[in-house]
Formats: sequence, C-alpha cells, structure tokens
Amino acid sequence: MNCAKHPEAAAIAYCRNCGTPLCEICRRVEGGAVYCEQHVPAAGGRPGGGDESPYQSPYTAPAPPAGVPLADAGASPGLAFLLGLIPGVGAIYNGQYVKGLVHVIVLGVLISIVSSDSAGGFEPVFGMLIGVWIFYMAFEAYHTARRRQTGIPVDEFSSLVPLHGDRRRFPAGPLVLIAFGVLFLLNNLDVLHFSQIVRYWPIGLIGLGAYMLYERVAGPEPGNGRASEVQRES
Repeated sequence: MNCAKHPEAAAIAYCRNCGTPLCEICRRVEGGAVYCEQHVPAAGGRPGGGDESPYQSPYTAPAPPAGVPLADAGASPGLAFLLGLIPGVGAIYNGQYVKGLVHVIVLGVLISIVSSDSAGGFEPVFGMLIGVWIFYMAFEAYHTARRRQTGIPVDEFSSLVPLHGDRRRFPAGPLVLIAFGVLFLLNNLDVLHFSQIVRYWPIGLIGLGAYMLYERVAGPEPGNGRASEVQRES
C-alpha cells in the first residue's frame, strides 16, 4: 500500500487515529505513537487539538451526565443489613453519620422508657417497638446500600420512609406521631391518663375511615390522568 498523500512512496506506518497510510515524510511520531499531520497532538494536548475532550474519541465511553452520581460497586447491602442490627453502625457504613446518631438516641429513649416505668402500663408496646426499631435500622441500611450500589442519589437522611412527600396529600403520618407524643406527655405529667383514653379507641377507627373516604372522594377519576397525558402529547 502506498502513502495517501504521496502515491509514489510506499506506506511504512498508519495513523493511530484514522488509519491513513503514511510514508516516511508524512509520518509524525508523538509519545511513541504514529499520527498523520491532521491528527498529530498539539504540545501537551491530545490528538486533533489540545481542547478536544477524551470522551469524543470513538474508543472511549461517552461522558457521564453532569450531576449524576456513579454506582458504588463497593457497597454491600448484605453487610449493611448485618451492621444495621448494631445501633447506628449500619448508617455509618453508608456514610450517614448524623442518621447513625439519631438511631442510637431513639433506641436509647425507648429502652429508658421501658426501664424507668414511664410507659404508664404500655411497657409491652414499647418493648415491641424496640425490636421493630432494631430491624428497621437493619432494613434501612440495606435499602440505602442498594441505592448506593445502583447509583441512586443518597443524602444524609435517605430512608425507607420518604421525608419529602407530596404537599397535596394529607399529612396523616406526622399528625399521628404528634398526637401520640402529646398523649404520652400528658400521661407523664399526670394531666391525662391512658386508662381514660383507651376507652375511646373507636375514635381512631372513625378517623381512619373518614380519611380513607376523603381520599376516595377527592382522588382523581379513573382515566383522567391518561386523558391529560394524551392531550399534552397531541
């Protein structure tokens, strides 16, 4: 094969970038590699010019989108689950140090309530909550490690329970927690005792039924969401 620029001369090398046959005159050597005159690297640069991105080369993978976290192949969900059985350790394994501290504090508070006879007759309930909390920490550590492993963004308080929900929905969970906190506080202050409250437990069923009825009535009608999508597409 002859040189592409000088057909009368035999080719002695090929351009590393485009494969063009080159003779002794056209051959350019840079960094131990052979290039044609068009693709020879600039001083301190890359083939084809110093400003060219390495991701534009056909021999490399495309550049990852900006702001997208890379998958962490070193994250082990199984190990995270086992470490999560130890208060705070599973969260620390996932790099969530503040969450690990919160896990330890919550477990300590539950144990203190049971051991100090401050539960007002609800010691069995708080005892079960201790077991539930321990397994919750383990499953949460497993869930967070899975997110890290697949490249899903994880912040300091990533959890099984989303903290940033839809503002249009009724905040039932937070209100229930606030209500229980107020009741336990009133019981500890001897203002209102659980024995007086327990007899009104059917009110909870009424409230739950009313909330479910509200969701059913106020929710979107079947097919409306699909119809709006079709309108947007058209």
